[in-house]
Amino acid sequence: MSWIDIGAIDEVPLRGARVLKTNVGCIAVFRTAADEVFAVSDTCPHKGGPLSDGIVHGQSVTCPLHNWVFDLNTGQAQGADEGRIATYPVRVDAGRIQIDGSVLRQRSVA
Repeated sequence: MSWIDIGAIDEVPLRGARVLKTNVGCIAVFRTAADEVFAVSDTCPHKGGPLSDGIVHGQSVTCPLHNWVFDLNTGQAQGADEGRIATYPVRVDAGRIQIDGSVLRQRSVA
């Protein structure tokens, strides 16, 4: 993996998100109440809602437009037959969030 520093963990609010603009599109970087960090596509597959504006609860986020709930670990929509968002490997090292840059280079914008 090729880790890229994207900022301090404190720059992402607890139970909130920050948007990272990349060549694969916008990625929402979430921080849970337990200081866990996840990175997923910022676009809900249902109606294109910005997931970074959603409500973070546990290890899930609820889309602000139509209440679809996504597991931040897997990207799978909960309770829906269809619906998945891309997930990206992230880690926290010495208070800094890092995302796997090799994954970002392998994917292309649809």
